Amino acid sequence: MDRSIVFPGQIAIAQGHRVEVTEQLDPLSGETLAIAVRDLETNIRYRLVEEAAGVDEVRWLGRVLDCTIGVSSTGSRTELRLDVRGPGPVGAKVALREADAAADAAKAEADRWGGSDRPPPVEESERFW
Repeated sequence: MDRSIVFPGQIAIAQGHRVEVTEQLDPLSGETLAIAVRDLETNIRYRLVEEAAGVDEVRWLGRVLDCTIGVSSTGSRTELRLDVRGPGPVGAKVALREADAAADAAKAEADRWGGSDRPPPVEESERFW
């Protein structure tokens, strides 16, 4: 499975190199943010200076298929297209969160159509003759 990540700055990694990507889940937007990339062939690590360590940090491995560096007057950025080795846990966390939201919505809809807002029937007490 191919996956593209965008990293602010210039990081030139040759095609075919194995990399370790460290990602964080952004709590505001819910998107993943690559905060560090380590080239496992040369052992060079590129990381964001303003990374918040330890908050939902996830590491996964991949192989570089394509590396594109864009340079403009406002700065530079690198887009890496990677062949992912196994699914990243951050993607699993997002999928689980979306599945939980879908389950909650289904429960609310079932409650609405199932009449759960009605009071429960009153049980009659046993009669003694």
